[in-house]
Amino acid sequence: MATSSSVKSVISYDYYDEQFHFCAPEGGPKQQAESLGSVLFGDRIFSSPFQLNMRQDIEKCQLLCVSDPIPKEDAKFINDRIEDGYAVNWMIDGLPTANDAKDETTGEQFNRIGFELGNFDQNNKTIINNHYRIVIDYHVRPDSKYRVVGVKAYAFSKDTKLAQNKKTALCQKEDMPFHIDDVKGGSQVVYTYTVEWRRSDKAWATRWDSYLYILDPSIHWFSLVNSIVIVLFLTGMVAMILLRALHKDISRYNALEAQEDVQEDYGWKLVHGDVFRPPTHNMFLSVLVGSGTQLVAMMGLTLVFAILGFLSPSNRGSLGTVMIIFFMIFSCISGYTSSRLYKMNGGESWKTNIVLSAILVPGSIMAALLGLNFFLIGSSSSGAVPFGTMIALFGLWGVIALPLSVAGSYIGFRKPRIEHPVRTNQIPRQIPDQPLYLRSLPSIFMGGILPFCAIFIELYFIMNSIWFHRIYYGIGFLFLVFGVLLLTCAQVTILMCYFHLCNEDYHWSWRSFLTSGACGVYVYLYSVLYYATKLDINTLTSTILYFGYSAIISVLVTLVTGATGYLSCLFFLQKIFGSIKVD
Repeated sequence: MATSSSVKSVISYDYYDEQFHFCAPEGGPKQQAESLGSVLFGDRIFSSPFQLNMRQDIEKCQLLCVSDPIPKEDAKFINDRIEDGYAVNWMIDGLPTANDAKDETTGEQFNRIGFELGNFDQNNKTIINNHYRIVIDYHVRPDSKYRVVGVKAYAFSKDTKLAQNKKTALCQKEDMPFHIDDVKGGSQVVYTYTVEWRRSDKAWATRWDSYLYILDPSIHWFSLVNSIVIVLFLTGMVAMILLRALHKDISRYNALEAQEDVQEDYGWKLVHGDVFRPPTHNMFLSVLVGSGTQLVAMMGLTLVFAILGFLSPSNRGSLGTVMIIFFMIFSCISGYTSSRLYKMNGGESWKTNIVLSAILVPGSIMAALLGLNFFLIGSSSSGAVPFGTMIALFGLWGVIALPLSVAGSYIGFRKPRIEHPVRTNQIPRQIPDQPLYLRSLPSIFMGGILPFCAIFIELYFIMNSIWFHRIYYGIGFLFLVFGVLLLTCAQVTILMCYFHLCNEDYHWSWRSFLTSGACGVYVYLYSVLYYATKLDINTLTSTILYFGYSAIISVLVTLVTGATGYLSCLFFLQKIFGSIKVD
């Protein structure tokens, strides 16, 4: 984990990685069982050699251990990690250790998780933090029992000497910082600590409040207001089209039909015989839209649970675990939606549709994560998912997601075909030349930028949370922005679809998916900008991991926004063409 203003590496390591030579408890560290979400997100918890007893201060410098002689290869590894701004993460009574931080905007104090592995001395030489001042706040309950409500750890670098018995540390205030020699090697680090217990009025129920501090909430409010303004603007545009232009069109078309004289069609009614023509690659489009609806359901319900407080950061790994479970359960929605759309467009290869709905998107995501996992394994990172966990994940998919997806597809194919309000002509109508702004690529990228504008500020905080290992807790803001994103996708797609129909371009299916789905492209471009401005990554492995994970996130955003746009456009077309009389 990086503590500097810019991240130089995205690879995390186990505390007891052999190259660090940290102090280990007698008999070796014991690993604590973790939830599926914790394991997938790289959380690993081990026992430690520290002796902490309730309300027992250790004022005198306590010797923790003396490391073995550190070879120069390991010494260089440690010094490189210090230069990269790595931090150490501990947990005491379920609370992560933190140090003091200050919000520069509001001046309020909050907790920043972790403490520096090392720093730089006056000569810009790396020094390792080997002395820890541990401060623990406790609360006295009415029944005279004690609860830990706060944990701070302050790290210092000291060239501590040992007494003659080699069992006592001679800590002095004037001790110089300690540098691990990576030229000759053989340095031995003396690790020491002190413990201070402080009585606090903070209640047990509020002990996480200082960790869940929202930096500059005014920016979140600005993001929300910005998103709402975009939605209101689009709502006004859609309302103007529906209540004025579209309503007049429908009235005029129906009035002309009532007249005896034969009148030629014009406007968007011209394409009534082609607008519901099956799109090219119908199978692929139906599968992508089905997977997008699955993700929308998963994200929406997860955010609801988070708002209700069921997914608090105090419950480690709960967010990741719930997301995976919901994703698997809602595979039935993916299968059902995909089969209904495929059948609607005249598809007959129903077996292939069932198979692709079940494996295409989940399989692609798993393959990408598996490939990136090999880079983590090659770097000996603690973030690498163990082989057993991967097998368990595949097992869960085979037991839960696969049968539900097949069941959803089966039910979808058994349902009557969705009928269109107008018949499709046998001979396709020729599409006239389109103005530049209504051609495929310009219109797609123009439409995709509005949904991105609705979320980009909140996206910045989410990316800070991911890459700077901060706790993101603006769940209420995120839920509202998610709703605004879906509304924006629906409205911008309907607007662009109407403009294309008025210009006699009836190829709306893929364009509606890609118009709102282009938001994912902008998310990826933003990740490139974030990489160039906020990160200082200098290794190939970290670069590949960053852009690999960013690509996966962007693809998921494309599926969510694209599915929303396609279904909104389909609903819109069914309604308007069902409102006119066609011979």
